[in-house]
Amino acid sequence: MESGVDIEKLSVRIKEKVLLRGVSLHVKTGETHILMGPNGSGKTTLARAILGDKRYTVTDGKIEFNGADLLKLKPHERARLGIFVSFQEPVALQGVNTLSFLKTAYESVNSTKITTSEFKKIVGKYLEKVGLPESINERHVNEGFSGGEKKKFELLQLLLLKPKVAILDEIDTGLDLDAMKALSSTVNEMLPETGFLIITHSDRILKHIKPTLVNVMKDGSIIRSGGMELVEEIEKGGYKID
Repeated sequence: MESGVDIEKLSVRIKEKVLLRGVSLHVKTGETHILMGPNGSGKTTLARAILGDKRYTVTDGKIEFNGADLLKLKPHERARLGIFVSFQEPVALQGVNTLSFLKTAYESVNSTKITTSEFKKIVGKYLEKVGLPESINERHVNEGFSGGEKKKFELLQLLLLKPKVAILDEIDTGLDLDAMKALSSTVNEMLPETGFLIITHSDRILKHIKPTLVNVMKDGSIIRSGGMELVEEIEKGGYKID
């Protein structure tokens, strides 16, 4: 069976505020979907709903992964199935060593146990690729990290965990050229084994990645889907499209 996330007519609210209205989206392994839209349109809400954030209530629709009902699963169970979600502002985990954090995640996703020395070798293969020094292993997760370091640490997790579907929420924001190249290289390298849903405000990443489909969200709904011509339309006239 082809791996992927299937979202059908999803409606979501937080308390009494409706944030998503009948959203349908299908992201398969080997595909790269772009999700664009103005601030407050519901893009991050969709990512959090896929993750299983308890603050958000699904009032209608479904989210499935390979036929499994994700709405019945906790966030760590979704991750174990092969779903990875990266947010624009990753949370700092005070006092949590990065190497221990990565090792725990790696062991959970792969249902295995590994020695610290063995895991260091695995991490070492990817540090240079994402542009992080080995000293990152001794720091605490995202604590005192620069914006660029946070994004690179997300890329490191991607490479280590090798998810089936990755949702990247504005991971390209604020990246310099080298970091952007590292991001696009990581995405392109992981295809066709991983499907990507990339949430972005910018077309910069599209200079390095060829999307399967571009989706535009507004007021909690996907209002248009298409190819690069849709991005060009947005560049010229903004989100005044229907």
